[in-house]
Amino acid sequence: MAREDVLRAIKDAEIAATATLSDAKKEAAQIVSQARQNASEILTSGKSKSESEAQNLISEARASAGTEAEVVSTGGQAAQKSVHDSGKKNRDKAAKLVIDSFRK
Repeated sequence: MAREDVLRAIKDAEIAATATLSDAKKEAAQIVSQARQNASEILTSGKSKSESEAQNLISEARASAGTEAEVVSTGGQAAQKSVHDSGKKNRDKAAKLVIDSFRK
């Protein structure tokens, strides 16, 4: 091979290597871009799921608190009725004691 042929082969190899490197850089940029897009979608999806789960937990807590409030309210009403009935039952005795205390 002549010297010019060797130099031409080296130059062609350099051009081919530059083209290969350029293609690899483009492909790497596309891969990074796609990875960023996928990561963004994953974050958005995760955020949406966590917000949905938080709303479900809040709804469940509200329902539980409502049930607890009903139980407490029912208990309070029963206690109120018991006090009222007891007072009604003892009203005549109390009135008699007050009247008797004025007579003395």
